[in-house]
Amino acid sequence: MVMVDSSVFINFFNNIVNSETYKLDELLQGGEVCIGDYILAEVLQGIRNDNQYGTVRKMMGAFDCFNILNKKLAIRSAENYRLLRKRGVTVRKTVDVIIGTFCLENDLRLLHNDKDFKPLEKYLGLKTVN
Repeated sequence: MVMVDSSVFINFFNNIVNSETYKLDELLQGGEVCIGDYILAEVLQGIRNDNQYGTVRKMMGAFDCFNILNKKLAIRSAENYRLLRKRGVTVRKTVDVIIGTFCLENDLRLLHNDKDFKPLEKYLGLKTVN
């Protein structure tokens, strides 16, 4: 299974072609995509058109969707954030640390197009899809 971040879905639904949206297209054909509740919220909240909202909501509803945050993961995410800060790296969005930590804790690969995940790859061993 590959968790796909909102950064990829947003490009995908806006018909932006790049290596990540190309890979998403491949993963969709193989049925390997999963999402998290935060990712679902991020994707849906940005859709302005009601018809597109319905279409995207239906498509996203077909994926396995994990409830990402609980007390244990909140603590682990804070620890990961603090570890990165000690290494001189500040991740701009807490939600990215939470998503990355969820993937780390559940041995999921992440497909993303967001530089905030790079320190999690480099210092914490987050597995990504290339």
